[in-house]
Amino acid sequence: MKSNKPRTLQKNIEFFTAALSQCVVTAWQEDPAGVYCEVGRGIVERISDESVRIRNENGTKSHYARETTMFQTEK
Repeated sequence: MKSNKPRTLQKNIEFFTAALSQCVVTAWQEDPAGVYCEVGRGIVERISDESVRIRNENGTKSHYARETTMFQTEK
């Protein structure tokens, strides 16, 4: 049975798999109160040890630092 629980991406292979499968990834960052807020959503385009580039649903591209951003996918 498949779970709809969000899966957190941390390892390079997890980002690579998300990019190949073209699944939507959500980027979350903590606000000053320590609450995670969604800051972006889209398809992973580029991965480095420091950042992840996501092509947003409107076609723009955003870079997120892996150190300060949590990435999740529904799959």
